[in-house]
Amino acid sequence: MRLTRTIAFWLLAAALLACHVIVIQHSLGARLWEDEAFNLTVPRNLLAGLGYASDGALSGSTITLFDPRISTGPTVLLPVAAVLAFGADPVIGARMVPLAFWVALIAGLAVLGRRTAGLWAALVAAAVPLAFNGLGSVSPIQGPTDLLGEIPAAALLVWALVVLPRRAWLAGLLVGLAVQAKLIALLALPGFAVALWVLAPGRGWQRIVQTLKRSWLPLVLVGTPTLLVEIAALVSMGPAAFVDHLRGLAWFVRGGGQHVAPTTVLQKIETLAGAWFVPPWVAIATAVLCLLLIAAGLLSARGGVEQRSDAEKQPLMLIAGSVAGALAFVGWWSTAAHTPLWVRHPAAGVLAFFPVLVIGAVWAARALLERVAVRGAVRGASAGVLVALLSASLAWSVTGHVQQTTLPRSETLATQRVDVGPIRDWVQLTGTEWLAANPWGAAIAPIVLSGAHVGLFDAPAMAGTPQLTGKSCDTQTLVEGSRYRVCAAP
Repeated sequence: MRLTRTIAFWLLAAALLACHVIVIQHSLGARLWEDEAFNLTVPRNLLAGLGYASDGALSGSTITLFDPRISTGPTVLLPVAAVLAFGADPVIGARMVPLAFWVALIAGLAVLGRRTAGLWAALVAAAVPLAFNGLGSVSPIQGPTDLLGEIPAAALLVWALVVLPRRAWLAGLLVGLAVQAKLIALLALPGFAVALWVLAPGRGWQRIVQTLKRSWLPLVLVGTPTLLVEIAALVSMGPAAFVDHLRGLAWFVRGGGQHVAPTTVLQKIETLAGAWFVPPWVAIATAVLCLLLIAAGLLSARGGVEQRSDAEKQPLMLIAGSVAGALAFVGWWSTAAHTPLWVRHPAAGVLAFFPVLVIGAVWAARALLERVAVRGAVRGASAGVLVALLSASLAWSVTGHVQQTTLPRSETLATQRVDVGPIRDWVQLTGTEWLAANPWGAAIAPIVLSGAHVGLFDAPAMAGTPQLTGKSCDTQTLVEGSRYRVCAAP
């Protein structure tokens, strides 16, 4: 039986690795979409000597230092600049950085799974991110290599959980770097506060005091990356511009930069339930199964937290911290009526904490099965059935993700490059520095691929600037590819 289990494990591990490779390969060749392209302007401008600045397409269409509308931060974009400095392809090279974070995310989850509930939990945890479907909106996560901050933030949060029991200071630094990958990672702080409380010794007020003592250094280090970034912004911009930058950042954090009809909690929950490669009812049932297993496992455990050894506190820390973290992300997003139905908003928390909750479910099932001889076979059989259903749901979802890669795509990075070729040649021949996108959306990426700076057609700074569009020109057509064309300024 042991040999059979070993063979089955490694066959499944190899199949999961193949699924990851297929999805990564598909993601590398996906179309460059507007948010990725806009993020790419920052490392490009940095290497051009313009500072840590975007093209400012959403901020007046001028070079904008520390643009608050770029919510993907230096933790991601500075490594991209380093990769591009070695002459890498601008898109593929840039996508290597999120890919590295994806690998780190999977590795971190596998470490947590192995440490908490054995090799099978590691395998299950490494599969959960593939079950997530970020494509269901106009602001998607196309795949693991998208030049966005959500996956890097999730990876850093997971590794913060890995190191938290022994190096809380390092966990704080990793959370701080996650915040500078994606600002919304700040919502992870309640989860780490709860995790620190579980790990603290003592009981009652003594436990609270110990938690506070252990928290001050990690909390300082959480804020250190952001402090360094803002000091760099102050030095680069000067006091007056820095104050405007802080105001713009505060406005963006409060409002999300979107103007949409108010959304409801039910709509948000429906959107999250639909963000998996299984029907929504299966996703909801799977979540309920995990929570049932965790609840049963915790209820069957004897003694309080303070009576447990450090090793026994590990699964409790992960479960408590991940419940608090997941609730913070999903709770904020579902109640934030001003935010659209984009599952990308809570994605960092979903990718970091949901897989850890699955690890908790596997741990709970294992704990229940170990008590079969004492508490009866019914409980053990029930745990086994629930784990089987969880595994089936996960396998269904991962298979759906792989199947999605076989669907025909209307546009890929390769077809974009072919279409932009004539426009890029024209930009180089004429020395055109700026092109105006008409409107924001699919026109952004072709401009970035052409090598020009990108602005918006209705910005005053773009008066007299040629416009790139996918529509027909109302003015003279200066150059065109099969999908896009450049029109003379009206």
